[in-house]
Amino acid sequence: MRQKLLSITNTRSKIFFSTPEKGASWVALFWQEKIAFCLSQFSISISGVALVFITIFLFNSQESFSQEKTPDSTNSTKRPKIGLVLSGGGAKGFAHIGVLKVLEEAGVKIDYIGGTSMGAIVGGLYASGYNAAQIDSIFKQTNFDELINDYIPRSSKNFYGKKNDELYALALPFSNLKVGIPEALSKGMYNYNLLSSLTRNVRHVRDFNELPTPFLCIATNIETGEEVVLDKGNLVQAMMASAAFPSLFSPIEIDGKLLVDGGVVNNYPIKEVRNLGADIIIGVDVQDDLLDRKSLKNATRILVQITNLQSIDKMKRKIKNTDVYIKPDISDYGVISFDKGSEIIRKGEDAAFSVYEKIKSLVDEEHYYKKPKLEIATDTLKIAKINSNKLDNFTKEYINSKLRFKPGSTITYQDLRVGINNINATQNFSALSYRLDPNGQKDDLNLELQENPTQTYLKLGLHYDGLYKSAVLLNLTHKKTFLKNDVTSLDIILGDNFRYDLNYYVENGFNISFGFRSRLNQFNRNVTTSISNASTQNPNINLINVEFLDVSNQAYFQTIFVQKFLMGGGVEHKFLKIKSPTLANIDQKIDESTYWSLFGYLKYDSFDDKSFPSRGWYGSGDIQTYLASSNYTGLFNPFTTAKAEAGFARTLFRKATIKFQAEAGLTFGNESVPFFDYILGGYGYNKTNNFNYFYGYDFLSIAGNSFIKSAITADYEIVKKNHINFSANFANLGDDIFSSVDWVSMPKYTGYAVGYGLETIIGPIEVKYSWSPENPKGFTWFSIGFLF
Repeated sequence: MRQKLLSITNTRSKIFFSTPEKGASWVALFWQEKIAFCLSQFSISISGVALVFITIFLFNSQESFSQEKTPDSTNSTKRPKIGLVLSGGGAKGFAHIGVLKVLEEAGVKIDYIGGTSMGAIVGGLYASGYNAAQIDSIFKQTNFDELINDYIPRSSKNFYGKKNDELYALALPFSNLKVGIPEALSKGMYNYNLLSSLTRNVRHVRDFNELPTPFLCIATNIETGEEVVLDKGNLVQAMMASAAFPSLFSPIEIDGKLLVDGGVVNNYPIKEVRNLGADIIIGVDVQDDLLDRKSLKNATRILVQITNLQSIDKMKRKIKNTDVYIKPDISDYGVISFDKGSEIIRKGEDAAFSVYEKIKSLVDEEHYYKKPKLEIATDTLKIAKINSNKLDNFTKEYINSKLRFKPGSTITYQDLRVGINNINATQNFSALSYRLDPNGQKDDLNLELQENPTQTYLKLGLHYDGLYKSAVLLNLTHKKTFLKNDVTSLDIILGDNFRYDLNYYVENGFNISFGFRSRLNQFNRNVTTSISNASTQNPNINLINVEFLDVSNQAYFQTIFVQKFLMGGGVEHKFLKIKSPTLANIDQKIDESTYWSLFGYLKYDSFDDKSFPSRGWYGSGDIQTYLASSNYTGLFNPFTTAKAEAGFARTLFRKATIKFQAEAGLTFGNESVPFFDYILGGYGYNKTNNFNYFYGYDFLSIAGNSFIKSAITADYEIVKKNHINFSANFANLGDDIFSSVDWVSMPKYTGYAVGYGLETIIGPIEVKYSWSPENPKGFTWFSIGFLF
């Protein structure tokens, strides 16, 4: 860029000056105005000819004035104050960064900044101390897909939340037996957390005139339609309010006012910046021109057009009052063209170069300014107190448990971001903001939470697999049914096999939480003969058709262990009914018994995605002791099952990932009931009891009371949300395989699969072809939608 600027200046024999209204040498104009003011004080009348002479003299002497210093020139010159006005325009606001680069190269020092919407974001960062190169780097590293969608990492959701978010395709508010519309507005917490970390150096500044560069931004009071000038308070909150584009981001409440994007009323705050004390205004206009009907092809463009109807007319008048007007040629880009950021930045540079003579005329050698790189403050925060407004339905302990840190803790901004995401992930709050206030050498974290008024939701889901077949999921979720922090959820699954799943859960933060669950599973399928008792088995067949019914009721408690692991346990009552119409004996019932058991578990899950993880770890351990039974078969004796699973996913390069898994299970104590054996085979169904996937074998076709299994999957995202993958799994399975060292021998069962997966709003759609060297034929499986 420096070479480009030198080329521009060296190819001109002298600086071009236009008329005063269009950008003459502003150093000369500044002094001309001072002289005129002095002359007027002494009532000196100057003829038109004399005034022209003085003006010409000043213009022609500018080069020597600015380049040659007299002994007393340092003390005698006063630099005019320069204000920068940055308009809103969504992704088009990237052009502001290109303009700032050129201004810095020219040596222009900005004394005041005013911005709207994206102009408020870029201007606020610049005012807080960042230089143009740093802002460029920040924007290039930002994931704008996640920003727009207000991405909540899966790791921020508790285990109950992960389960629920991976079941339903659509959630609708439900009140007074009426279904509402989805809450589509983003709270913008991704952006809030990002800006909070970026502005850590000035986190205690509450008067924007005290920032490294005085700053203001514009918002709109959505209730009154009035313009609101934000020049005090929480800088992050002010920038967020100014950029809260209607229909995309939720309004921001500040001092009792509900605020949205300032571009609705004032997209170019030139008057406000002049009022700060600016003598000269540099203005950057990145707003859209009015589009014709052929260009108004989507809702976003229509909304922008409505917003621009008044601002474009106002802009025509404001341009005349702008000393250096910069209009980047970005008509080919839209307000959400964030993927074109680098191109838009270059358009900003080009636009600034086109008026470079005017820009350069603002600076002489004496006042050449090079903005230094901001030295960013430490990432460490010492939290003295955690305060929040009074809540009706949630306790202070609940909030602190979500933050995962307590008063007196030393944390990083990453820890703060994770904690805020944890609160946001609950969906219990319709608005959330925070600020860090000084408390001696520490900070107080002050939270402002607005409880979600919607307490009841109707949720929907769809699924198909080869075991349970087609199913439609209807869910009713209600919060605060009996106690604070509780949630009640009922799934009704309609289709080839009716099922239900009822959950009641009370989350008590760091204290012990508890819940109750009742579920019914049933299917009709050819499965391994191991699921029947020995007296009914025919040694000549491997599979029998069964009608399987399982009703389980659990009461449990659980808690977070070392802030990462979910640990819990409880008691279970299970009714199991299995019969086979294909059996030749008179009584077709294989089992019709109730079972009582105690269980415990430990879980860890940091996968970034359940279906197609690219990073993270997963681990679980379960133990269940069956103590009593109504004993329909007469074969029951108390026994215990235990199983463990571990896995991790890593990105190899670009969109290529690899996932490893290892699982094992065993039975000990007295001889187990065969209905609780580990049964493998098939893919794509909701895993319950001891059922598990295994490539190369049909659904639930191999079984044993102990097993060990490993699997590896290589996945490549060929196009966004489109995956191809290859999987291999190996297992040793049988009765009491851990009683000897046979389990470490070559695997008895092997299987492979190739597949295609598509991420959709209803969940993953997958097709896999699977085969095994031990089987004469392969299997093709389809799985559609979230698993339930």
